[in-house]
Amino acid sequence: MPRKASPAAANLQRPPAEVTYADELKQLKKADESAPRPGGWQLTPQSVIKFILGDPSQNICPKFIGSRSQIERCIVALATNRGLMLIGEPGTAKSYLSELLAAAISGDSSLTIQGSAGTTEDTIKYSWNYALLLAEGPSQQSLVPAPLYRGLSSGKLVRFEEITRCPLEIQDTLLSILSDRVMSIPELPDRDRSLYATLGFNLIATANTRDRGVNEMSAALKRRFNFETIQPITSLQQEMQLVQQETDRLLAKAAIPISLSPDLTQVLVTTFRDLRTGTTAEGHSLEPLSTVMSTAEAVSVGYAAALHAYYYQGGQIRAEHLLQSLMGSALKGEPTDLKKLQHYFSHIVAGKPGPIWQECYSAYQQLL
Repeated sequence: MPRKASPAAANLQRPPAEVTYADELKQLKKADESAPRPGGWQLTPQSVIKFILGDPSQNICPKFIGSRSQIERCIVALATNRGLMLIGEPGTAKSYLSELLAAAISGDSSLTIQGSAGTTEDTIKYSWNYALLLAEGPSQQSLVPAPLYRGLSSGKLVRFEEITRCPLEIQDTLLSILSDRVMSIPELPDRDRSLYATLGFNLIATANTRDRGVNEMSAALKRRFNFETIQPITSLQQEMQLVQQETDRLLAKAAIPISLSPDLTQVLVTTFRDLRTGTTAEGHSLEPLSTVMSTAEAVSVGYAAALHAYYYQGGQIRAEHLLQSLMGSALKGEPTDLKKLQHYFSHIVAGKPGPIWQECYSAYQQLL
């Protein structure tokens, strides 16, 4: 059964982790109130890993599938004077892991910078209220803090999403902050020109491997991060369980009283894994799609298929609903992907045993 959201999250489309799991965070904080922890941290390192990977003895649900040793390294890195860099394929939950870490350690995952070609220094550090600036000159009152300023001043983790999408000169504004833990604000009077980091501050950055070479990080910036590679889920059963759990959670939040059947979940996850890896469980080789066939995309497809069935077909989810949603997710403008998908259904799905696979193949033929 999907976990019931906290009352504060009930009317939010996508509440942050610290709101969704507010009760768990409160419980963990109370349980280790007197235990040692790094300066500025809300929870101890032991409780942070319980929050992320779950702890049945304390009724803490698991939120991320990954190795305990890797999560421990991530947590330890954030207690040092280096930042944490999460890299991996798109859709491997790097951003979600960074959100969980920020929620557990700082109690606030909202200090987020979204990297893009249009990211400027103002959106990272600070900007100005120009009406006050003209009226009073530069001062603390006319300064508008951005996530990095707020993280330094309040001692919280800052999340920098897709850092390699930013121009190099924007990335390198982090060098002195990560090295000296201080931000220079030359416009302010002498006493306020340097903002020193409060205990608890650090930086979590993410970058996906498909962006390598777009704006490659400088060697100087790389030295200021500990790198961890987040891999796709390797176990079919674990991925099926996660897709089922997250799809059910989204449907419950939308008050949709239906669920994907285990057979449809298996078809969905198996199809995504085959098209992502280029190899089927039976050993057949395929050309993987250029589209990212991630676990997160599989959840979206399952959710969309259920909504389609609920609103148009009386709530009976069939293979045709899954296939229609899959087409919209897999085909995003790359002409060769259509041929790869056609080859997969004509040569792989057509030969798979079982009524659910044959239903899926029949639905594909009807869409042609």
